[in-house]
Amino acid sequence: MYKQFTLLKQTEMTDLKTRYLGIDLKNPIIVGACNLMNDLDIVKRMEEAGAAAIVYKSLFEEQIQLESFEMEEELNLYNNFHAEISSLFPDLQHAGPEEYLMKLSNLKNSVNIPVIASLNAVFEGTWVEYAQQLESLGVDALELNFYAVPKDFAKNESEIVDEQIKVLKKVLQKTKIPVSVKLSPYYTNPLKTISSMDKEGVKGFVLFNRLFQPDIDIEKEEMFFPYNLSSHEDNRLALRFAGLLYKNIGSSICSSRGVLDGKDVIKMILAGADCVQIVSTLYKNKPEHIKVMLSDIEKWMEGKGYKNLDEFRGNLSSKNIKDPYAYNRAQYIDILMKSDNIFNIYAKP
Repeated sequence: MYKQFTLLKQTEMTDLKTRYLGIDLKNPIIVGACNLMNDLDIVKRMEEAGAAAIVYKSLFEEQIQLESFEMEEELNLYNNFHAEISSLFPDLQHAGPEEYLMKLSNLKNSVNIPVIASLNAVFEGTWVEYAQQLESLGVDALELNFYAVPKDFAKNESEIVDEQIKVLKKVLQKTKIPVSVKLSPYYTNPLKTISSMDKEGVKGFVLFNRLFQPDIDIEKEEMFFPYNLSSHEDNRLALRFAGLLYKNIGSSICSSRGVLDGKDVIKMILAGADCVQIVSTLYKNKPEHIKVMLSDIEKWMEGKGYKNLDEFRGNLSSKNIKDPYAYNRAQYIDILMKSDNIFNIYAKP
């Protein structure tokens, strides 16, 4: 009897439930969009390890367009090669997103946790078209990937944001499932952009998207795009914005980038996040690492006496922290003023 009481008490003290996009989750760990979703066995391992939800890998319109173009090029490669043969192949068209949708449908039917679809389109019409197709599969929510790679010197920053908000409005009008937006940090004022989208009715924000950056191979003298996994230091920006946004927007806050262990999850919730997305740590430590992360969170909560996440969520947000400068740039001045201490810590003897 005493043993049963102890187990019950521990369970009550470590309630990890949270809400994201209006969806009840058993804990705050969501698996972010990645190629691991191609393997259903790995996905099942994620679920068994305790993942609260998964984001299926993104549907990229640009990839579909590229594949369609390459297919057309191959089919027409030998056209008019012979005077009596104008074409070697019948007219065929690329299947578009059909293969992607089929795989997503199979995954959705294979798991018992929420599945969020991820969309990365180009044109306003296809954003809406693909969003509706994804919704028809019965996914629990939709994640829109908004970013803009600088390539036009004449384009004003407000034009980029206005275009994204226009797309968001259209998708919200044409779909009924919860919609979140995954943003890059490269906005003139991310807080203004987030606030504007929040007012349109978006249900959540994923902060931030990890974009691939080019590198140069100096021996081959050519460009390449390395696949760099996140490190702990990469979560600082997501932590800052979780702290700034807590109780200042109505949407859910999901922290992404650099969340590798249970401590990182705790930090994000203390700052104000509702949940986190993880990817890199699964590549590094395998799906079973989710169980370790959840155990670490529970142990920390037991040690602190917290019964649920709400008891410490946002405790170190800009709304609740005692230091008024912790989340703004004035703190940077304090760091510079203590530069001697930094030198003593990091300088070699």
